Amino acid sequence: MPEIKTFKAGDILKMKKKHPCGCFEMKVIVPGSDVKIQCAGCGHSFVIPRIKLEKSIKSIIPLSTDSSENSYEK
Repeated sequence: MPEIKTFKAGDILKMKKKHPCGCFEMKVIVPGSDVKIQCAGCGHSFVIPRIKLEKSIKSIIPLSTDSSENSYEK
């Protein structure tokens, strides 16, 4: 059984094939059974079924959270 890939809104997906504009990276806008993604190159957004999307992902670059919740000082 294939491994289920986990990603959330804001993560960058590096794809196996490039978008017609020439960019390999897509940003996750809305995750779910149908995933809304946006091309990092041209900004075109579209909805794709999760099963089809998972087959085309090469790697997942998580959203960086280095200066968010834990840097609060009282």
